[in-house]
Amino acid sequence: MRYSTLSELRPLRLDTVAAIGGLLIALVLFPLRFFASQIYLNTVPFILGTACSLYLLSLYQRDDARAVPTFSPQVTMALPSIVFAGLAGLVALTVVQGERTLIFFGVSGIVGTLLITQILFANDRELSPGLLLLQIVLFAAVFRFTALYVTHGYIGIDIWTHSRLVESLLSEGSLHAISDDKHYASPFYHLMVATSAALYDIPVRGALYLSLGIVMTISVLLVYATTNLLVSTRWAVLATALYAMGSHVARWGMHIIPTSLGLVFFLAVMYALIRVMRIEYTTRDFSLLVLLSIAVIFTHQVSTFIMLVLLLAAFIAQLIFVIGPLGLTRLDTSVFRTKKPVNLIGLVVFDAGLTIFVWSITPYGQRETFLKTVLYYFEKTVQESAGFLRIEGGSGSSTAEMGAEAGPTMLDQVVPYVDNLGFLLLLAITFVGCLYVLHRRRAEQSVFTLLIAAAFMLVFILGLPMFGIDNFIPTRWFAFLYAPMAILGAVGLRTLRENLSPQVVVASLLLLVLLYPGAMAFAPNSNADNPVFPKHHERLAYDQSELAAVEAIGDITGRPSASELSPEQEMYTDHPYQTLIGRQGAFAKYETKPAIIPTEGSHDYSYTVYRSRQSSPGTYFNTTTGSPDVEQISKSQLCRPEQATVYTNGDVTLCTPSPALD
Repeated sequence: MRYSTLSELRPLRLDTVAAIGGLLIALVLFPLRFFASQIYLNTVPFILGTACSLYLLSLYQRDDARAVPTFSPQVTMALPSIVFAGLAGLVALTVVQGERTLIFFGVSGIVGTLLITQILFANDRELSPGLLLLQIVLFAAVFRFTALYVTHGYIGIDIWTHSRLVESLLSEGSLHAISDDKHYASPFYHLMVATSAALYDIPVRGALYLSLGIVMTISVLLVYATTNLLVSTRWAVLATALYAMGSHVARWGMHIIPTSLGLVFFLAVMYALIRVMRIEYTTRDFSLLVLLSIAVIFTHQVSTFIMLVLLLAAFIAQLIFVIGPLGLTRLDTSVFRTKKPVNLIGLVVFDAGLTIFVWSITPYGQRETFLKTVLYYFEKTVQESAGFLRIEGGSGSSTAEMGAEAGPTMLDQVVPYVDNLGFLLLLAITFVGCLYVLHRRRAEQSVFTLLIAAAFMLVFILGLPMFGIDNFIPTRWFAFLYAPMAILGAVGLRTLRENLSPQVVVASLLLLVLLYPGAMAFAPNSNADNPVFPKHHERLAYDQSELAAVEAIGDITGRPSASELSPEQEMYTDHPYQTLIGRQGAFAKYETKPAIIPTEGSHDYSYTVYRSRQSSPGTYFNTTTGSPDVEQISKSQLCRPEQATVYTNGDVTLCTPSPALD
């Protein structure tokens, strides 16, 4: 092995400069961990530095025998059967245990490892894209539908509201049923589910899973179609597997709401966009892109904004190649055929204008329209709470600071890293892929669109929350971001596999293969129905007794509206159970609130609801500082002895003021 000199490889070309710049940025970001406790501040500098170092190593390393070890034909032929057997075992395990347990997630990680191993280590002659894609789709289906099968009702919070909206559409047969809701102007999701329920003549829950649930599962193939426009089949299949196993992607396949359908349309828009950039497109191809973008606008507001970010990235990529400020106009035809950048200014202006128009007539809150409400809250956030390192607690926050007074355990400190490990691994190979496409010989509008879009999305997800700005609901962006990340990540792995020495390549690939599937399965968004770490994450699914209690509470209280209640008649329980009671209409939605359990003395709530999960393993309650935290309480801490028990089914108890005290 030898290393080339700097002069041989022109080190000041764009990709080299970017890699060196990335190392410097990582060094600058490293000290921020001493000023704020946040998982991404602790990890992203290391991830960025490692990715840039590997890329620079791939540039200067020279090896005359770089063949990466591959499986024998016998092993390649046997692995699909093992994967199918593993998937069948996951189904059987779920049916026998009645829920997805820790064993289920462990086995699913192993199955995912075997799947990705086939993609990376199969010989070119034995590589079967169709068989691999079948395994990926089946893996996605088994992982999602087992959760839906064993869950009573739905998984998640917002889905309960959307199911009621669909039922209203079915009962009234008109959009007028949701005329006071923001989805009145973006009704595609609700119309699709309502139509399916009427067509299949089944309940809304079944119609949802048999329509959008199936669509969400097979939509991962859009990532394959997009990636296959850019790189060879092996890496297109790998991008599909990386995306399908993503925790946030799995989340929207189980918590199926308008975000889910918006994600499907977003993937279709991305495919159509890359397609017109890579082929000699016709009017039909561009018209499909326009129609898909309109579909996103009439499906979901957050998805619309993310789509506009993608289109803006494509337009900026167009300007880069038209103006040529980075010397990227001289394309090497041995890598990509010469093709003029696609003019997207008309599409961007049209979609932005249509979005503003639709949002300006969308009913929302007290400020009449969705657009006014969004602008008001953004302005309020900038004026009142924005500032450097004003980081809100959430999925990316470290629990160390929050639990400092109580003395965090080792598990408390490890859980945030386990939660985010899959994303961080994907981020590392994405950085490598971004550096690869910056090379002038490989630069093209399509790959620059993905690079710029991923960069913009990371700003909204990781950048703005560092300044206390989370109005754009960053947790909704991850699944959308995973699409360009999976594509660029596959490009990054391809770069490392072709340019590094076999020893480094095998070590890097094994690290990804062994850790990524299990990390994504153990991430909280993949197991909201039964969290792997129940003392750190809320369970967003309910037992039959908990659902029955909601109906009983509604019958007992008469399902009052907010105008019928006084402040002392508000109902308090844990999160997320309080959202279920409100969204099911058993009690006024905004008068059902998360309780605060004082450290000393007792609360003074008149109406409370206790459920056994509050004692073991614990549920979320608001702390005295206003932030939520998982606590384990006794029944007497929520239902005081002086309160009257008006309903109980053994698992759930409704407590009210005692008549004896009147």
